[in-house]
Amino acid sequence: MAEEISYADFDRVDIRVGTIIEASPFPEARKPAFKLVIDFGPDIGMKKSSAQITVHYTPESLIGRQVLGVVNFPPRQIGPFRSEVLTLGFADENGAIVLAAVEQPVPNGRKMM
Repeated sequence: MAEEISYADFDRVDIRVGTIIEASPFPEARKPAFKLVIDFGPDIGMKKSSAQITVHYTPESLIGRQVLGVVNFPPRQIGPFRSEVLTLGFADENGAIVLAAVEQPVPNGRKMM
């Protein structure tokens, strides 16, 4: 069972929706990954993310896709790339990541409630 946290703990994690506007291979990454640029709307802006999602997606299939991301973690340096947000997903039965996404389009930057 997962460790219990308070609602106040959860509320501190800022999960927002954004639209992928750029996706490219990240050959310098230790594990196969893409470099993403995600539009989180006017308040947060464009943010970069590294995502290990190469099994189920191509860069072309990612453009225009809305994804969920944690926007208030500190940036992480991943090789030569600075990842500014954590793009969220779930491991499938083989461990490959499937993106978490919204069911209907919503404005970029909306906070998960």
